[in-house]
Amino acid sequence: MSREQVVKMGTRELVMNGPYMTELRESNDILDDEAALRERLKEDGYLFIRSFHDRTMVQQARLAYLRRIADQGKLMAGTPIEDGVINGQNKGAAFLGSENQPQELLDVVNSESTMRFFDRFLGGPSLTYDYKWIRAVGTGDFTGAHYDIVYMGRGTKNLYTLWTPLDDISYELGGLAILLGSQHFDRVRETYGQMDVDRDRVDGWFTDDPLELVEKFGGKWATAEFRAGDALIFGMYTMHGSLTNQTNRYRFSADTRYQLQSEPVDERWIGAKPKGHYGWHAGPMVSMEEARAKWGV
Repeated sequence: MSREQVVKMGTRELVMNGPYMTELRESNDILDDEAALRERLKEDGYLFIRSFHDRTMVQQARLAYLRRIADQGKLMAGTPIEDGVINGQNKGAAFLGSENQPQELLDVVNSESTMRFFDRFLGGPSLTYDYKWIRAVGTGDFTGAHYDIVYMGRGTKNLYTLWTPLDDISYELGGLAILLGSQHFDRVRETYGQMDVDRDRVDGWFTDDPLELVEKFGGKWATAEFRAGDALIFGMYTMHGSLTNQTNRYRFSADTRYQLQSEPVDERWIGAKPKGHYGWHAGPMVSMEEARAKWGV
């Protein structure tokens, strides 16, 4: 009898294909059918596409960031840079903004093939935010459950996140997880989903406990073992987080955003020098616990 596959999300251990965690559905079978893709995203809350990007180009992007991590002294001395082994300080890293992003990354997420996909999917000329979010996640780290709308909701709501694993990501290395059905959590959308972290100065994660959401609102988490070149695409009201990195290696991934050129754009994330967040953590903060008590969720 095969041993159960257990994944870790936050501090919780969840059995794959058990009551709380299942596998992401791939959408490569409908990749050339825009109507089917839109319907699938509406139904599932995400699109999981294998080999969406050129694998070699993705690996080159990872290597560019590994060199930066190495220059910061964050890799274990005496180990190959390509392995991304974390030194004893275990400090994560983030490469945020539009300036100084390596061309290797832009060649992936701003590529002609990527933009052509979003032109087709959105039904018109698309644009991508100039601001990019790239993270090197350390041992024991993870991302709590959240909607992206709370960070970038001042433009069109028809905005899409493209999550790009920059490496082969096992369950242990800790890839992204999607909460199935969360785009239909009306009470959460009407409260938390109306928040703006810069205006309201509330912490962005709805919760760091994945079971709380399932038990309170329903749904089920879904994840996968990702390969460099894969892509996850989802909308602003899809609850997501990540598995915990249980290895001694950095987990690299990129978050980029896409929308129609004809629709309003959140000014914080475009231009030669996007201002990004300016109020969040710039003064007294409200805890999510306080905010949720006020909202009754």
